Formats: sequence, structure tokens, C-alpha cells
Amino acid sequence: MVTTEEGNVREQRVKANGIEVNVAVAGEGPAFLLLHGFPHTWRLWSEVIPPLARHHRVIAPDLRGLGASTRAEGGYDAGTLADDAEALLDALDVPEATVVGIDAGAPPAFLLGVRRPGRVRRLVLMESLLGRLPGAEDFLRGGPPWWFGFHAVPGLAETVLAGHEAEYVDWFLAAGTHGRGVPAAIRDHFAAAYQGRDALRCAFEHYRAMPESARQIAEAGRLTVPTTAIGAHPVGDALARQLRPLADDLTTHLVEDCGHIIPLDRPDALLPLLLA
Repeated sequence: MVTTEEGNVREQRVKANGIEVNVAVAGEGPAFLLLHGFPHTWRLWSEVIPPLARHHRVIAPDLRGLGASTRAEGGYDAGTLADDAEALLDALDVPEATVVGIDAGAPPAFLLGVRRPGRVRRLVLMESLLGRLPGAEDFLRGGPPWWFGFHAVPGLAETVLAGHEAEYVDWFLAAGTHGRGVPAAIRDHFAAAYQGRDALRCAFEHYRAMPESARQIAEAGRLTVPTTAIGAHPVGDALARQLRPLADDLTTHLVEDCGHIIPLDRPDALLPLLLA
């Protein structure tokens, strides 16, 4: 285990499920496990970690292959990512946590909640779709977002984007905040995290695993843990509609005037929903 500290956040590498997970940890108390998406790292949660850590232990890993976590050859399906998350909780001796997932972090959070309800005190899912579950037909009427197909073709996106990673990341950061952007230091961190062909390959493997993730989600079963679905733009209430037939205890929220990257675009609106 290698540990560095920045402010009150301790960043360390932890062996879990056959890889090394880079994880930021802060605070003490009931645990929050925060799972980011693309093109992000654990620093997606930078604005909400300090207030959460006043009364909670906050655990924010880089997903498999992303940030400073191991750039594994495989294992990018939601089921394996859920196993990564559970193994991380084991390694940190955390019996249960409120599990929060956004974008690519939402499907593994969902599967962890279904498969290991004893480990998930509460589940919070944001701005993502869960495979091909019914409920997202309106959102998908014009087809999935354009980058899903681009990222899914093996070897294509990383070849096209090599040398232009920062510009590509910037497009998502602007689109995900209605043009407002994110703090410069966080933007620079994201841009650096996705530099190079292998970093891009790992990012796009999450998309290439989506058919297998969708199969796992379709076969998962019911959610028995208390669940909150939070939408903004562009997903809106599509995720809530997918969850409604599956969740025994579901609360839904729409964050107004907010882009896809809720933790950085509207942390003021997100924090009370996390602490509810």
C-alpha cells in the first residue's frame, strides 16, 4: 500500500480483485463509496468529499483502468467492476457503505446493490442508463449518444484521438456542465489521466463491455436496498423509469439547471440529496 496525502484526503493504492485500485479516503464515520464515470477520475467528487467527510468515511476510487488504477487487459464489465468495489471495501475493512454511482459507475453500483444488499446501506444512482432495461425508450428514440458507437469499435477511437486527448476531454466537460466548465486544476487532472493510447484503450473498454454488462443487469433481479435515482441533463428521469419496476424502495430527484456532471456542476444541489 502506497499512501500520499493532499489536504485531508489520503490517496493510496490498494490491492483488490487482482488489480491495484487507486483510492482517495477521507473522514470517519458511516462510509460512502463514490464511483465515477468517463472522462473522470476520483476527483469528480472533489467538491462533495470535504463536506461529506465531516461525518462520514468517504472512499472514492479510480475505476479499473482509469486514473491511477491498474490498466488491466480485461474485466471492464459491470459485474467485475462491482466485484472490484466489494473487494475494495473488504481491503479497507468497511462492512457496508452508501454506494453512489454516476455514468459508468452506476451499473456496477446497481449490481453491487442487487447482489450484495448486506454491503449496501443505501444506493444512489445518477445520470446513467442500466443496460437495455425498459423505461429509457424516450431517451433512446434517436439512438444512443454518438460516442457510444465510436468508443465501441476496437482500436478505432484510441487511434483517432491520440495526440488530441485534452480537446476530447474538454468537449465532455463543457457539454456536461452546460458550458460552464469545471475548475482548472480538476480539468487538467482529467486531461492528464486520459493521455496516451493505453489510457484511452482502458476508457473505451468500459464501452466495449456494455453488451455483457447489459446481460448481467437484465439477469440481476430486484433491488431491495433503499435507492435514490438522480437525473439532470441529458438523462433526466429515464434512469428512474428503468428502476421503478425493480426497486422496492425508490426515491427520485431531478436537478434543475444542471448538466450531466452533477458533482461538479451542482454540488450544492447534490450534497443534501446524498445526505438525505
